[in-house]
Amino acid sequence: MIKSWTDGVERVAVLTGAGVSTDSGIPDYRGPEGVWTRDPALVKAFTYESFMADSTVRAAFWRTYLDHAAWRAEPNAAHRALADLERSGVAVRILTQNVDGLHQRAGSSARKVLELHGSMHEVVCTGCRRRTPSEQTMARVRTGDADPRCVDCGAILKLAVVLFGEHLDPSVTGLAERIAAHTQLMIVAGSSLRVEPVASLCAVAVNAGNRLVIVNRDPTPYDEIAVEVIREPIGTALPQICAALRPGQ
Repeated sequence: MIKSWTDGVERVAVLTGAGVSTDSGIPDYRGPEGVWTRDPALVKAFTYESFMADSTVRAAFWRTYLDHAAWRAEPNAAHRALADLERSGVAVRILTQNVDGLHQRAGSSARKVLELHGSMHEVVCTGCRRRTPSEQTMARVRTGDADPRCVDCGAILKLAVVLFGEHLDPSVTGLAERIAAHTQLMIVAGSSLRVEPVASLCAVAVNAGNRLVIVNRDPTPYDEIAVEVIREPIGTALPQICAALRPGQ
């Protein structure tokens, strides 16, 4: 599996999607047992316009996260392999679509992890923009507050995650594009690459003359521009790739 595309690589960017966390017991969205596969109606709850307009949609969203597996999840072999690669001295930047915080839990430096779609560990007020730990709001939901509001200004609260139809922070996307352009190797792991503008980071990397490797169970729209497409399980493939990238290998 590991070929010459690992040779001489000192700077690595890793774009991770939901497939990286499935071994930790967190379901993906579009897979056979995905959140939206099992309950297509939940897509509405993850759409910004619907979330902001309808209290019943917000209640469904909070219920979905109330007992979400991600609160209890532990990092898996893929998360740990990336943290170990950073510790080995390779310049690693992680661009993650995941909101679970497992890369940091595994030991990746927080400053080296760019959370493209936000974090489930914080709640943001849509009015005054105050951020608070998620635990505070989830405790309110658990005791019957189906549509929690900001205690300061009364506006709608939402998890600090990017919903469909919500714009990504331009400073975050700008940094992600610079990382993609200046890496030597971009590895995509566990992402369907169907959500833009994040998926287009693959094109940014390739257009800058960098190598692209995709590790994913299913075909993606960017497979054709990759130097390698790997269909092996992520929990197997990513540790092998990281081992090959370590200095002296």
